[in-house]
Amino acid sequence: MFNPIDLEIFNNLFSTICEEMGVVLCKSSFSTNIKERKDFSCALFDHRGEMVSQAEHLPVHLASMSMSVEEAIKAVEMSDGDAVILNDPFQGGTHLPDITVVTPFFYKGSKKPVFYVANRAHHSDVGGMSPGSMCNATEIYQEGIRIPPVKIVQGNIINREIMSIITSNVRTPKEREWDIIAQISANTIGKQRLNELCEKYGKSEVVKYSFELQGYSARIMKSVIKKIPDGEYSFSDYLDDDGTVEKSVRIKVRVIIKGNSVSVDFSGSSWQVDGCVNAVYAVTVSCVFYVFRCLVDSDIPSNSGCMRSISITAPEGSVVNAKSPSAVSGGNVETSQRIVDVVFGALSKAVPEMIPAASSGTMNNIAIGGYDKLKGSHFTYYETIGGGMGARHNSDGLNAIHTHMTNTLNTPVETIEHNYPFRISQYKIRPQSCGMGKHKGGHGIIRNYEFFQAATVSILSDRRKHAPYGLRGGKKGQLGQNTLISKGRRRKLPSKTTINVNTGDVISIHTPGGGGYGKQKVKSD
Repeated sequence: MFNPIDLEIFNNLFSTICEEMGVVLCKSSFSTNIKERKDFSCALFDHRGEMVSQAEHLPVHLASMSMSVEEAIKAVEMSDGDAVILNDPFQGGTHLPDITVVTPFFYKGSKKPVFYVANRAHHSDVGGMSPGSMCNATEIYQEGIRIPPVKIVQGNIINREIMSIITSNVRTPKEREWDIIAQISANTIGKQRLNELCEKYGKSEVVKYSFELQGYSARIMKSVIKKIPDGEYSFSDYLDDDGTVEKSVRIKVRVIIKGNSVSVDFSGSSWQVDGCVNAVYAVTVSCVFYVFRCLVDSDIPSNSGCMRSISITAPEGSVVNAKSPSAVSGGNVETSQRIVDVVFGALSKAVPEMIPAASSGTMNNIAIGGYDKLKGSHFTYYETIGGGMGARHNSDGLNAIHTHMTNTLNTPVETIEHNYPFRISQYKIRPQSCGMGKHKGGHGIIRNYEFFQAATVSILSDRRKHAPYGLRGGKKGQLGQNTLISKGRRRKLPSKTTINVNTGDVISIHTPGGGGYGKQKVKSD
């Protein structure tokens, strides 16, 4: 038996540890992507690698991070004072720029770890064929350095050999090194706070409530699923293409509700493709976790217990469970959004008033790199751009916002102008981009990049051919658009491309609007 008041206290204690880890990582990092955009996530795991608590960070990182922790536990025997680093998508990772650091917590000479603390951060370059490591590759070897689970810290001392291997394969080595050190530091504060908890409440009590929180979340999720009408609900949607051929990529789902359990089956989705939009299984799990967590209208702990009533079928070798050595940089950022769209689309047939119309459905990734002549050094820059949120059954969608699997901020214009040889010459809400209906979708964004020096630009985006869907008679959101403006001439760019730009060139990104909800009333005379 447990005390419900103590359960809530421990819920807040655990989540506060994760939030403080995030503050340390943000404040001590060097790159704008981590410091300004907060493109990272922190979480706490039990001795099995099951998530106990998370901070309110990025959905695409959090559920998938359990797999990284489990792979680290399997691959490396960790002692007190060690930390493991990894980014391999086929060993629990998502895509190569997302580097995870896992640190065990021992208490008073315990032979095995009592908990693990971990964080994952998106690094603005990890090598590969183009700056920013988010190019339209055709195999993972082109996307950057691939790190299996290895010790980056051993006996509280950073492993300089491993660090040098990493920094020797990236364009901005000092930035990468200090961002990794920031990740190690964040886990260190997590260990300190866990030690304080065990000192105050006793190890057995802390461990007990870590398990009770998972059980509590599992029970709440079962009750939520039980309220959904039993049945089988299907939905399909498409990515524009894989970046190599002009062919749409299908994502199909069949959601089967039976009592208080659910089966999510992606059979019928396209097989893995030549381009980079393949998603590994960890990404698909994270998307399903996110969708069903959204159905819970109470503030429950987001942990591994939420998934106990949910089974997932994702055929190996498909675009939602890709095999090595497929390219996967876009799977984490673009395919993840479409997976969410199709699962929500299927559930809209069962509980229509709980599901919004499709949001922009893309993270609109842009990576920029080159040699800064004024500073005499290489630079890399990465960000995602928001769009329109889908309308809901009782309200309009929000304008110009990150939705679903991304939860980052925008990079401030002042930070860009201070650090990089380009500027944001226009940044505003995109007018008339929403899907109309009884309730309108949100408007997208216009963001223009003007270059002061030559650079290489990679764009990974979507919803340039297949618009965000409306629901219950609502209209589709407007398609996104990428444009190069050079010497007064405008050239439409594909959704996924890498190009070289020159001084004075402008890249203009128009992001999609959200879909509308319900039929729009016709005014009578």
